[in-house]
Amino acid sequence: MAGELNGRRVAILAADGVERVELERPRQALEDSGARTDLLSIHDGEIAARDHDLEDAGTFGVDRLVGAASVDDYDALLLPGGTVNPDQLRMNPAAVGFVRDFVDSGKPVASICHGPWNLVEADRARGRRLTSWPSVRTDLRNAGAEVVDEEVVTDGNITTSRSPDDLPAFCERIVQEFARAPQPATAGGRA
Repeated sequence: MAGELNGRRVAILAADGVERVELERPRQALEDSGARTDLLSIHDGEIAARDHDLEDAGTFGVDRLVGAASVDDYDALLLPGGTVNPDQLRMNPAAVGFVRDFVDSGKPVASICHGPWNLVEADRARGRRLTSWPSVRTDLRNAGAEVVDEEVVTDGNITTSRSPDDLPAFCERIVQEFARAPQPATAGGRA
């Protein structure tokens, strides 16, 4: 729905190897609903996208380094998947800290496919009801999550989904959940 997210700022945290459709389609749904999105990453310039983890799928321009970003600047966080992307993010202390702080803030966080690996690394899967790509589910269980095989799951401020096949339901749900964030974030000193 157009306008549901007017004034909302959404951080999208991704690195090289992001699954293109898992960044592009949710971003479009958020922007179509009025949100402003920023792509945060662990390096500046561009990140390389993939199609089914195997094929080159172009690039996305990075708006801001995650190490220079503040949770206070954003109303919600999107963590797309792809196998390589979350694996890189879990090795970066600034990215892990950003995810941890975002979950702890109570603001909405959404993650799809392999993206929930970021929740494991930030030690924020414990006690949560989550879903993911099948190969990630053992990691989620070992991290203390209740794992379910459902299209989209919301537990508190965390929404997860399984795969690109679930993007229609995921996109609809994240717009709803992100619209529930209490107040739009301020620019936080950004120009």
